[in-house]
Amino acid sequence: MPREVSSSPDAAVSQDGSPGSPVSFESGLHQLETIVKEMESGELPLERALELFERGMKLSETCRKQLEDAETRVEILMKRAGDVTPQPFRPEK
Repeated sequence: MPREVSSSPDAAVSQDGSPGSPVSFESGLHQLETIVKEMESGELPLERALELFERGMKLSETCRKQLEDAETRVEILMKRAGDVTPQPFRPEK
């Protein structure tokens, strides 16, 4: 069964390259975890490793964009509340 992966920040592509539906954030993270585990095995031919790396980079961009969109939505909602000023997001380390 082909796994869906992103070809752009908003869409998914199945393993055979056909367009799919948008990837949810959670699905994107799960797919990234699967890719990382496979790559960490160290038993991949170079071509497969490059394919997984490319797919992982696309998924990473999709997830990053979704997080940015969520941050923007939160800032808008806070601004609408009137008494709270939106502040840039600074993740805790």
